[in-house]
Amino acid sequence: MARLLLILAALAAALTLSGAWAAPATSSGLALPAPATRTFGESGQVGSHALASGPWREGQVEMVAARGLRNVETWRLPGKGQASGALFDMLAMQLVEKGYEVAFQCAQEQCGGFDFRFNIDVVSEPKMHVDLGNYRYLLAHKSAPEGDSWVALLVSASPGAAFVQITRIDPPGADATGGSMSDNATVTSTMTEPAETLALPGAPLADQLEQNGFAVLSDLEFETGSADLGAGPFASLEALAAYLKENPSREVALVGHTDAEGPLEVNIAISQRRAASVRQRLIEEYGVAQTQLSAEGVGFLAPLDSNQTEAGRTRNRRVEAILTSTP
Repeated sequence: MARLLLILAALAAALTLSGAWAAPATSSGLALPAPATRTFGESGQVGSHALASGPWREGQVEMVAARGLRNVETWRLPGKGQASGALFDMLAMQLVEKGYEVAFQCAQEQCGGFDFRFNIDVVSEPKMHVDLGNYRYLLAHKSAPEGDSWVALLVSASPGAAFVQITRIDPPGADATGGSMSDNATVTSTMTEPAETLALPGAPLADQLEQNGFAVLSDLEFETGSADLGAGPFASLEALAAYLKENPSREVALVGHTDAEGPLEVNIAISQRRAASVRQRLIEEYGVAQTQLSAEGVGFLAPLDSNQTEAGRTRNRRVEAILTSTP
């Protein structure tokens, strides 16, 4: 257990020091990939607000009544239409990092398709576009002494752009900057700052490391029931090796992850051995300096997806490269 705590502490420090989460770009404190244009913003509605907390079922959408100050904003990201799922995952991870717990999430058919979409509050076109065959929704919740906070996230896409709607409910008396605001106040947001530049998972690996602080080595393959890396070649390792050789002062932690099948201790050991296998390959075949690489494993403690489905378990079995050196 002591070793596990050390690994998790190191992983948390790596994410913090590497700048994996940039400064807030939205009034909800979430960073969006550039170029992102804010198409709508409204704040100041105090009261009880219904947020979807479950799918369309038996003629209605399950709702939770969130009491507080409501803030809504929508964003458009041109050219990102094929990456709405990656964008959703990026924002969801940021919410978890900020201490929110995911209360509910779904994708189009799981949500209830047409019926779900038209029974929740959505900013009208063209400010917010929802493709009924390509949208995802998440409700997150955080408790604090001053009251509960909620964030409802809706992400969708058209062929040429991705769209994001963020609805935030803060405790009564709190405005977007954490100050006080009396009940019945209505204020239109004047935030016009550009979004922080974050790279989507499909961006070049070097961009992901420099802008996000980490990258998933998604093309790696391991032998069934083994921690040995497959024969390859793997484009992600070629890109990582090239990046490290061009930046000899950079250091990267290779972090192994597993699905949730089996005991935690066993999964931590497997994930560490897989990360070590990747490290050895980079050193022996790609000529990366040993001092630039470390290898750790966290088992199933940092999933990207649900472990309740085979697709989710497959996605969770991975090795990530985390930039640990600082400027």
